[in-house]
Amino acid sequence: MSRPLTAREQERLAAWTRLLVNQQAARVIVPAPRPASGYWFGGGNLVEDSDGTLYLVGRYRIPGDARTGAHRGQRGRELAIFRSHDRGGSFEKVFGLAKADLGVDGHPVLSIEGSALHWTEDGVELFVSSEKSSLNYPAGFEPFQKPETGVWTIDRIAARCVEDLGTAPVRTVLSSDDPRFLHVKDPVAYDASNGDFVLFFCTHPYSWSSSNTGYAIRRRGDDVWTVTNMDFFPRGFAWDVAITRGTCVVDVPRQGPFSERAVSLVFYDGGESLRALDEHPHARQRPRGYSCEEIGGAAYVLDGQWRGIRRLSQHTPWFVSPHGTGCSRYVDVLAASDGYYVTWQQSQQDLSQPLVMHHVPHDKFLAALA
Repeated sequence: MSRPLTAREQERLAAWTRLLVNQQAARVIVPAPRPASGYWFGGGNLVEDSDGTLYLVGRYRIPGDARTGAHRGQRGRELAIFRSHDRGGSFEKVFGLAKADLGVDGHPVLSIEGSALHWTEDGVELFVSSEKSSLNYPAGFEPFQKPETGVWTIDRIAARCVEDLGTAPVRTVLSSDDPRFLHVKDPVAYDASNGDFVLFFCTHPYSWSSSNTGYAIRRRGDDVWTVTNMDFFPRGFAWDVAITRGTCVVDVPRQGPFSERAVSLVFYDGGESLRALDEHPHARQRPRGYSCEEIGGAAYVLDGQWRGIRRLSQHTPWFVSPHGTGCSRYVDVLAASDGYYVTWQQSQQDLSQPLVMHHVPHDKFLAALA
């Protein structure tokens, strides 16, 4: 295994991550459906076409969860794709997919969750996760399934161009019947340097008591998933002890102190619990992170050795919104032709979570690594 980065090298990475996820400089690019708690847009990624067009995918969400039955509210109500012809200055909606459009094999969708766009040699593919009804818990665990709920899986839609994804067929590619990793959701697309395609994802156990990160690999030239690891990124010991959900992988340019090393940064969402914690009235008040209100951190991987992932944000979160609950999650970084485009969901004073964006030109980024 490669030697860990030195303290100085880790400081350079830390400076870079904070340059990218700049809470004060970010601007809203897709508003939440309403300015209120439980409403947001995000959980997707941004990609750049060969002609410089930017495409953005995410889902609209309104309140509703498994504690009451997702069918009682719209929750993850629509998957939407936007397009920008002016380098992120403005975005226009290309199309949307409702829950009724994403059912597979007779399993209706109760809620749409995270998604990811990815270019292929044949065009484009869209990975989308959803909670599907009539999918049941495995034998022996049936009593733990709440009434009127389902199981989360990840589906794939492929087409020649982004605009054709709205009418292409849907096929399930990742699911699980292991009680430890029963729910599979929030896909993250990454092209490895050797030509393999890696799909990262979040898992939850049957009990919904933690949030974890796994990955699957599609070898170059193949169309099947040959390697799957459901828990390569162990949860932390402090602010991220209950939640460690990878949201983005970005390769560090071979510049400055990293000219001789292949370093990949992993952004992730964390939290101390799945539900909001009661705090002592005299304790220091701070965002602790919990399900749907996570806060963010970063880790790194050397030479594509995913099992050797190492945390940078060990003791405290690095990415916290200055507004609302402090929630700052689903960070995505696009390395584009004119710099880095960073998007994430950011809590606001009204407690909604719109999608915000920050652009970092190449020269500023390279200066941070120097």
